[in-house]
Amino acid sequence: MAPVPPGIRLLVTFNREQWYRAFTFMLTFLLYTSFHLSRKPISIVKSELHKNCSSASELATVALGSSGQEPSASSIHADTDCSWKPFDKSNYKQLLGAMDYSFLCAYAIGMYLSGIIGERLPIRLYLTVGMLTSGLFTCLFGLGYVYNIHSLWFYIFVQVANGLVQTTGWPSVVTCIGNWFGKGRRGLIMGLWNSHTSVGNILGSLIAGYWVSSNWGLSFIVPGLIIGAMGIICFLFLIEHPNDLKGIYAQKLSPGNRVSAKSWNGANGHSKVYLQFKDNKNQSYDTELLLPRNAVCVPLQPVEVVKSESELSAISFMGALRIPGVVEFSLCLLFAKLVSYTFLFWLPLYITKAAHLNAKKAGDLSTLFDVGGIVGGILAGVISDKMGKRATTCAVMLLLAAPTLYGFSMISQFGLGPTIGMLLVCGGLVNGPYALITTAVSADLGTHKSLKGNARALSTVTAIIDGTGSVDIWCSEKKRQGNMKAEP
Repeated sequence: MAPVPPGIRLLVTFNREQWYRAFTFMLTFLLYTSFHLSRKPISIVKSELHKNCSSASELATVALGSSGQEPSASSIHADTDCSWKPFDKSNYKQLLGAMDYSFLCAYAIGMYLSGIIGERLPIRLYLTVGMLTSGLFTCLFGLGYVYNIHSLWFYIFVQVANGLVQTTGWPSVVTCIGNWFGKGRRGLIMGLWNSHTSVGNILGSLIAGYWVSSNWGLSFIVPGLIIGAMGIICFLFLIEHPNDLKGIYAQKLSPGNRVSAKSWNGANGHSKVYLQFKDNKNQSYDTELLLPRNAVCVPLQPVEVVKSESELSAISFMGALRIPGVVEFSLCLLFAKLVSYTFLFWLPLYITKAAHLNAKKAGDLSTLFDVGGIVGGILAGVISDKMGKRATTCAVMLLLAAPTLYGFSMISQFGLGPTIGMLLVCGGLVNGPYALITTAVSADLGTHKSLKGNARALSTVTAIIDGTGSVDIWCSEKKRQGNMKAEP
């Protein structure tokens, strides 16, 4: 007999529950990767929209100069030379910022509602609808190029609608991953898992950058189709809770011996299935060792029934705020997420203007911030697990990030090499605490001991923390809009 390959030996060491846990980890990772993948194109396309205006004006001026004619005022002004509107005017920054502001405003408001709604609906269906509609609105933005739509209100409407439906993602996936993974090494597991935000940003930058110079509409349509396809996969395969599998295996277990099934509502509102077996002469020897000859109800798995014959109610918004640590970490994320999303929306445009690179190269270079974020998120999780102090880990990394961000604005002027190094460091120090708060900390607070076993607070807590971070971005974007209006 040939020896069993070592790879197969490794595979058989994992039991069925571990395989399902790994599958859920990868599936939720890919689902939220597609969310961030669909958010990134707007930052890549910004520089191309105004670059078209600037390039048209410059080409017209050069053409007239070479022919010996004096360029007229109308040929110099980008308003008349640029073929793409409405981002061809001198207030293009304000118009581009208005799209970000619209998305963030809808996202911040919708996030508070999303957690409460998601706590009361099946996560799989709620997330599926959100992904399909998000794919629709992302594609609509790209269709503005295909059908030559130049109305600013069209793009603002799409951004508002997309911001609202995108709020279905984060509370849902964090709740799902929190149901499958306990507190043991949660920081490491969540740190690895949360790298989906950076992976999504990187893939979104590469996909959008591939078409941005030739057909920027595809920079939105392709990510929209991807998130829509992932929504279908979510509907077909997402398992919300380990207890959801028990009903499947209960039906497969000795179908000839099963008389009836009764369910009681147990922890977190998930039904605990009990099977009743009858006396049967064909009963196997192994079954006889486990079951007496008379009819008996045997639970499929020992569980703690929190409330007999009644379902636990989802926590209220004010009840979630009273959980120790929710307000404090929400305020901490208020500032961490502001910096992260400022880089998300404006870094490619900043690189284009500061380093004089085209849109594709600037988009590719901006992915280094997300590469640093992957490493930072994992390190933050490992350190917080070892120390057992998540707040201290966040505080130290944010304190180090402050002078680093100031140094980035100075060092980036000294060439490509220093810029690459600073992008990696800034990404790690900014996204490390951001990832830790939105994943491991949210899961810890959503299953806090003060809840007494009721985990139907995880989605609401996650939404409060993430929504508070989005409020600050919204306010900052509004202030930026005011500053641009005041510019001469």
